Amino acid sequence: MELVAVNVGCVGFCIAFVVIILIRKALNWLWLSPKRLERCLREQGLKGNSYTLLFGDIKAISMSLQKATSKPININDDIVSRVLPFQHQLVQNYGKNSFFWYGFKPVVHIINPEAIKDLLNKTQSFQKQSYNPLAKYLITGLLALENEKWSKHRKIINPAFNLVKLKLVLPAIYESCNEMINKWKILVSQNGSCELDVWPFLNSLSGDVISRTSFGSSYAEGRRVFQLQNEQAQLTSKALSSLYVPGWRFVPTKMNKRMKEIDFEIQNVLRGIIQKQESGTKTGGEAPNDNLLGLLLESNHKEIEDHGNNKSVGMSIDDVINECKLFYFAGQETTSALLNWTMVLLSRFPDWQSQAREEINEIFGTNEPDYDGLSRLKVVTMILYEVLRLYPPVLAVTRVVKKETSVKNLTLPAGSLAIIPTLFVHRDSELWGNDANEFKPERFSEGVLKATKGQVSFLPFGWGPRICIGQNFALLEAKMALCLILQHFSFELSPSYAHAPFVVITLQPQFGTPIILHKL
Repeated sequence: MELVAVNVGCVGFCIAFVVIILIRKALNWLWLSPKRLERCLREQGLKGNSYTLLFGDIKAISMSLQKATSKPININDDIVSRVLPFQHQLVQNYGKNSFFWYGFKPVVHIINPEAIKDLLNKTQSFQKQSYNPLAKYLITGLLALENEKWSKHRKIINPAFNLVKLKLVLPAIYESCNEMINKWKILVSQNGSCELDVWPFLNSLSGDVISRTSFGSSYAEGRRVFQLQNEQAQLTSKALSSLYVPGWRFVPTKMNKRMKEIDFEIQNVLRGIIQKQESGTKTGGEAPNDNLLGLLLESNHKEIEDHGNNKSVGMSIDDVINECKLFYFAGQETTSALLNWTMVLLSRFPDWQSQAREEINEIFGTNEPDYDGLSRLKVVTMILYEVLRLYPPVLAVTRVVKKETSVKNLTLPAGSLAIIPTLFVHRDSELWGNDANEFKPERFSEGVLKATKGQVSFLPFGWGPRICIGQNFALLEAKMALCLILQHFSFELSPSYAHAPFVVITLQPQFGTPIILHKL
């Protein structure tokens, strides 16, 4: 009996010991560590709300966003207070050197150009690791990789986005754009003008372009991926707006199950397309060089051959699938948003619409736009840059601070998050002048370097070593689409248009974009 009592006592002691350890870890995780981080930030003069247990500012962020997006704004109003209402109020209250709480993690605003430059160059200390694992279904490939694996993928993918290689996919971009133009022609044919919501057309266009340019003859299969990725983006946006509890992704909730189902179907479709292209190469043919997947597989095969057929130096089929998923997410979301806000602003400023059309007619007349002509478009490029400044597709760049690191005169502690609020930076009057909120494409008449006075203050595609690899592709597609639109139509905002930018991963029109098209 005494032995049993001793054993029971030992078990009880072990359980109590484990419970104490768990309680201490939970206390450190939920309270002590956040308060240490807060003290470190406040000692450097940073200001923000005091930490509140577990949720931090998440509830306040959600409530302010819900209120801000409940109704449209005046078209001349600054959009910052609508799309980032909590952060806008935070800066109003505490200034640029401020922070907020994403759950138990402090998020520090980085707005100074020198600090931005520091942060984006120090890729070892500031990493893109998502603070919500559910985002991994959408944010994949280069966007999610770090260190050596990122370097390997970037090296292999770079040739596919080389400007010379992009010429090869231009006919596919034209074909998709021309299909949309023909649909619009039919709609305006009866009366010479018509009203339509251009947002779903532009959204479908960018999905069609990425399908054709990524997969060539298999683009019809790729359209299913586009539909699924759209749904995945909605679910991811919802997941990122709430606090993530460790282990929650394994709980079989309705949303978690659906995100896994979508990912499984996307992987199956892409795997089939990739295997089809690879099998064509193995049977004696060459990898198609008129689509991004073919160019990627060609580059991957060359990298493996150059290292004595050592497959470990190349990308696996799962790696290629993840990069294809990124093609869709980044390519489709970015360009559709850019074209949408370009049409809104050119509707508001018809003089710039006329100037762009005159330049296009001077270079192309009624002919199909070609690569050399697109590269000579100055006015159109100025307009697109100014739209990207005022309506950047991605509103912020976030980094996880992996180890204590200094940016400019600020020391960020490990465990915190750093955020570059692109929209704030792009509309900062100290960086861009008192007309920072005005549409003035002429500010880019001598290029980005002159417009920014050499500062890191224009970053619609990021900046530094991890700048978006697809930026030239996105601008090429936007130029082609805009050229064809302006060759065939003039346009103005419909009286029913409601100005309501809001965020679903990228900056989109909440109530669509009704435009009145006039046939030329």
